[in-house]
Amino acid sequence: MKTTETLVWIMYDIVENKVRSKVAQHCKNAGLYRVQKSVFLGTIVRNRLDELRLKIETLTDANVDSVYIFPMCEMDFKKVILLGQAFDKQLVTDEVRALFI
Repeated sequence: MKTTETLVWIMYDIVENKVRSKVAQHCKNAGLYRVQKSVFLGTIVRNRLDELRLKIETLTDANVDSVYIFPMCEMDFKKVILLGQAFDKQLVTDEVRALFI
């Protein structure tokens, strides 16, 4: 059985610093790239995305935190429009830049 990867954006607004740091670390460990301080982008297999979602769900407080997970097909991703300083240049890697070329 072939495992297919999904392009995904994860964005969050998390109140507690410690929780926010843990969520960021889980996103990095899942192979996602930080494109803004609280925005990650990358490709991930579906099972791994489900695991990541569950980890984030257990860490965050649904009463005060917001987490958005946006799967995106490649065709729609190619329609993304970047304006101004779209990425934090200190955070964005060559791998992320390559996604937009």
